[in-house]
Amino acid sequence: MIITLKKRATKQEEKKVVEKIKKLGYIPHISKGKDVTIIGMVGEFAEKYSELFESMDEVDHISEIEKPYKLASRDFKQENTIIKLPYGIEIGGNKVPVIAGPCAIESKSVLEEIAKIVKDGGGTILRGGAYKPRSSPYTFQGLGEKGLKFLHDVGVKYKIPTISEAMAVEQVPLVSKYCDIVQIGARNVQNYDLLKACGRQKKPVLLKRGMATTIKEWLLSAEYILSEGNNNVMLCERGIRTFETATRFTLDLNAVPVVKKLTHLPVVLDPSHGIGIREHVPTMAKACLAVGADAIALEIHPRPEEALSDGAQSLLPDQYKKLMSELKVLAKALGREI
Repeated sequence: MIITLKKRATKQEEKKVVEKIKKLGYIPHISKGKDVTIIGMVGEFAEKYSELFESMDEVDHISEIEKPYKLASRDFKQENTIIKLPYGIEIGGNKVPVIAGPCAIESKSVLEEIAKIVKDGGGTILRGGAYKPRSSPYTFQGLGEKGLKFLHDVGVKYKIPTISEAMAVEQVPLVSKYCDIVQIGARNVQNYDLLKACGRQKKPVLLKRGMATTIKEWLLSAEYILSEGNNNVMLCERGIRTFETATRFTLDLNAVPVVKKLTHLPVVLDPSHGIGIREHVPTMAKACLAVGADAIALEIHPRPEEALSDGAQSLLPDQYKKLMSELKVLAKALGREI
């Protein structure tokens, strides 16, 4: 249920409605527009209290959210959510940040080398996996907390926000301690305990779509995070599994305009995982920008043949530099910035 307050409602009026919601045993979710504040009262049987709130002088009107994902819905919030990160970086506005880095953090020296390439090329967020979900238990599983410390130190040195994945509930405090964004990978998109744990901490969360996850299921996963009180959620399309075997996955560009109509949350695209073939990543990155991505995620490595994970899809430094130049031109033509 959405409770819309009267225009330019005071803080005291807002507080009165919030306290009433809490007294009834529900959690209020506040969204502030330019002139109007709306409060989401989400939960089972919330609608039965609609007349109670309609009678309050502070309330303008009550409306119901028909979609199962309440807080993620455009019905709850019309304005696009903008995620604010350190060093003045934003995701969800007119400027399109580029998230770049290695699939896995291998050593501090290699990470520093890559961070310099990312920053010099115009990238604005540094990615790197410390915990690696791998198909085989015999492949490199990541450096764990040591890798997170490397990522934090390198991020501070180069003044660039950082992102890394949490694979389990107990890893969430560590990732949120060392990184600016907590990532939930495709394999964990419906790990509800993990989603709720990410919702209880305040760092922004990047939620990757599962390889066989529908848009509705994806948005409901985001709802788990939002319902715990963390409003800073980004959705990441990284390819879905289809009948096609010529590419690693099928990057679902169709999802972008559909999802952006359904939700106010920023949409990030990951062409590196989506196609999985180095030579085609730049083409798909430009397609991501064309369909309206709020950010683009790329994997790069100075020596892909030595990479401990995903070397085949990692761009070489010269490829990355050339792509960034092309993206800047394309962004300008679309009335945006990189």
